[in-house]
Amino acid sequence: MSAVVALKSGGESPPRHFLELMDFEGATLRRMLDLAAQTKRGAVAGKPLAGKTVALIFEKPSTRTRVSFEVGVTQLGGHAVVLSSRDMQSSRGEEMSDTAKVLSRYVDAIMMRTHDVNRIRELARHATVPVINGLTDISHPCQLMADVLTFEEHRGPIAGQVVAWIGDGNNVAQSFIQAATRFGFTLRLATPAALRPPQALVDWARSQGATIELTEDPVEAVRDARCVVTDAWVSMNDETDDSGAPNRHNLLAPYQVTPELMRHAAADAIFQHCLPAHRGEEVAAEVIDGPQSVVFDEAENRLHAQKGVLLWALGAG
Repeated sequence: MSAVVALKSGGESPPRHFLELMDFEGATLRRMLDLAAQTKRGAVAGKPLAGKTVALIFEKPSTRTRVSFEVGVTQLGGHAVVLSSRDMQSSRGEEMSDTAKVLSRYVDAIMMRTHDVNRIRELARHATVPVINGLTDISHPCQLMADVLTFEEHRGPIAGQVVAWIGDGNNVAQSFIQAATRFGFTLRLATPAALRPPQALVDWARSQGATIELTEDPVEAVRDARCVVTDAWVSMNDETDDSGAPNRHNLLAPYQVTPELMRHAAADAIFQHCLPAHRGEEVAAEVIDGPQSVVFDEAENRLHAQKGVLLWALGAG
């Protein structure tokens, strides 16, 4: 019995959590991407997660995150246990620390997708198995691993390139700032002043040597960029505000990614979007469905990038 408990509690080594890109050196993230590329081309032998169980906790709805993680765990030989908030006692007041300690006795890793970043941080503080961030209100690191993988498949090494973010300075934009810092690309963010990413994060990135440029002009941001990225203007946890606050759609209307805007980017620029998309809002149909769009390659690469993260986190790669 004691041997089983020691195994499930992670033994003597601290668990390899994957919470934020800023937690890692670029070389470690690159190792995860190398593992992702190996899994995609079928170069990972056998079933490296055989006998492993991964809990997948969803406190927010999901299509890509749920399917890619569940399929990824299965293809690597492991077993996924999918839990929604309505399935768990944590939604009825159980302390997240207790949930972490209990799940650590049952499973080998935990992925969580949640609104509140403090919940996943609390989970990671008390879990003795790896915890993976499947999305929070401030970041989406698994998405960025897929985005970098996709860029490099289409345009080669991302280091030294220019990426333009257009729209809301949301959680994905904030992970792009972290990715620019760790992977060495220039990031230009065109956002309304009221929707800029947190200045503290920008300051951190610049203190690390990253080139992060902020503007309110989408044309300035995309000029000669090799990749143009946007996201939905209203996320699942954004609520309409009738109290006199600026309307998000009015603020963001000038930031739609249109064919005209794409013409200011590099001639071979690609278009990325983490999906789900709203054609006619943040992006014109002619762009997302056009030849520069790589959004479905990007969506597929969630599967492979997350396999790389899983293999690294569980020491199986």
